[in-house]
Amino acid sequence: MIQKVIVGADRIAANGDVANKIGTYSVAVLAQRHGIPFYVAAPLSTLDLSTPHGDLIPIEERPFEEVTHIKGQRIAPESIKIRNPAFDVTPNELVSAIITEKGIIKAPFTESIAHIFS
Repeated sequence: MIQKVIVGADRIAANGDVANKIGTYSVAVLAQRHGIPFYVAAPLSTLDLSTPHGDLIPIEERPFEEVTHIKGQRIAPESIKIRNPAFDVTPNELVSAIITEKGIIKAPFTESIAHIFS
């Protein structure tokens, strides 16, 4: 049985929202649904105090051909609209704690993150 989930992060907003590879949010939702703690392990350099929350984290869009083509052959209709984000944002309420080289950051994240930098 899974006892905990630990993921990395590409960027963490000042409120503890976490941007990471696409699919991380889904894993966090499943962990919460099954009562499994969801931890983020990341260096302090990943924390971005200038970004108040995850809605302001820019999300890279990958080329649409990654999902519409296989070996150069189009497999999707021309008329469909495609989004291919490389990252998603996991809201802080799904995060049990953030593990850093200076210690463990727990909710309320805005205060805890600010404190670790003071």
